[in-house]
Amino acid sequence: MDSGRAFLDESRRYVVEEYPTKIRACLEVLQDDDLWWRPNDQSNSVGNLLLHLAGNIRQWIVSGVGGAPDTRERQAEFDERGPIAREEVLRRFDAALRDADAVFAGLTGASLDEARSIQGRQTTVLHAIYHVVEHFSMHTGQIIYLTKQRTARDLGFYRDAGGLAEPVWERRIQR
Repeated sequence: MDSGRAFLDESRRYVVEEYPTKIRACLEVLQDDDLWWRPNDQSNSVGNLLLHLAGNIRQWIVSGVGGAPDTRERQAEFDERGPIAREEVLRRFDAALRDADAVFAGLTGASLDEARSIQGRQTTVLHAIYHVVEHFSMHTGQIIYLTKQRTARDLGFYRDAGGLAEPVWERRIQR
């Protein structure tokens, strides 16, 4: 397999499988009022982070890479104090993931070098994807941390396998 295809496949796996699976596991243990809880005014709630991830994926992948119109209102993602119903937040998040998955499916290794303008920045498809994977990872970690803070639970994503971390989160993937 060429490295471009490997990069696309691995990026797609992170964005549409691994990170959302971990986020959904958090949502399974959070109460509705936990979704909009924030530790202080300078921090975001899980609900804000879900809106923000959906907006970022839409702007960078669906619009920036895929060519759909960019209708993002970034500041509104952070200003929201809820409660927007859990189902509505998840609907927006899942719709963004489905649309991004369709864009990923249409890319080839050759498209990674193509130029794009996203958020007024000149970039490439490769950089846009790399940005989204890194960004999604960071906010997934924040959602996991907020969940542990609110529930005092081990989410059980990994188990010890003789000093190695064996992923068990993969069993949760809905196909």
